[in-house]
This record gives sequence, C-alpha cells and structure tokens, in this order.
Amino acid sequence: MKKHVYLMCFAIAFSSSLVLAKAKPIADQVGGQGYGMAGCGLGSIIFGDKPGMIQLFAGTTNAIYANQTFAITSGTSNCESSDDDKKTASLFITANREALEKDISRGNGEAVANLSKIMGCKDSNQFGVKLQQQYGSIFPSESVSSDQVTDSIVKTVKEDPSLAESCDGIV
Repeated sequence: MKKHVYLMCFAIAFSSSLVLAKAKPIADQVGGQGYGMAGCGLGSIIFGDKPGMIQLFAGTTNAIYANQTFAITSGTSNCESSDDDKKTASLFITANREALEKDISRGNGEAVANLSKIMGCKDSNQFGVKLQQQYGSIFPSESVSSDQVTDSIVKTVKEDPSLAESCDGIV
C-alpha cells in the first residue's frame, strides 16, 4: 500500500513540476497547444503533443482524473472545436468507432450525442434517429473504413432537409 502512495506522490510531483517548468501564462498552457495520441484532456495540458512514451503518461492522466469525456463534450481542457468540422468529426469517428456503431444501432447514446455536437446539430435525438434509420448504409460491412463511415454520415445529414438545416457544422 505504501508503494502505491509513494508512486502517486511521485507522479503528482513530476506532473506538477512539468507544468511549473513551462513558465508560460496559464492561458497559453490550457489552450491551443495541441494534443498527441492520448487525445485532449488534462493529460494534453500537462504533457502536450510530444510524441513517444510521454503519451502514456498523458493517457494515464486522462484516465485517472476521468475528465476527457467531459472535456470533449464541454470543449474544455484542450478539446476545443476545430475550424474544420468534417476533419474533427472524422477524427472522432475513427477514435470512437466501436461505441459510435453501437450507439447508431440504438439511435442514441453518448457517442451519437457528442458527434451531434461536433457536427453542430441542434437536436441530437433527431440526429440519432436518422442515423439509426441509415445504419445499413453507414456500416454496410465490418470492413468499411472510418473515412467511408464519415462520408456516409455526412451524406445522411446533407440529404435530409431537416438535419441539413439543424446541423450547421458540416453542411
């Protein structure tokens, strides 16, 4: 038990020293620095987008503090919306494909709600129902690529007049 306490203290001290060592204004530290393979969240603020093993620490930090989902939903902790919403949607779909596929098959869920927000849709329920209706064309086979899934979702939104009006982030 003592080992775990010491390890946790070391991790906190190490991560705190990295933040303090930057000597940048807090506004520069919490936004716009990008993120690596671990994604956005507290880990991206502390460790940034440096490649390599450091991303394990960033991912672990995100997992320990369980803030990444909230950060994505609220647009905080380096999870701001990109200017290129289709690219952001594509990255989200690639990273959350399995959860998104399950949620689309149900017509709702956290992944569908988050994708709806990324795409600028005002009504995530309507978005989920329409994607559920088009599930067969969005996921025609297990081997369909994430880019094809993205294109099918965007096509579904653009072809439905009420979604095209509601989802202003893509159309």
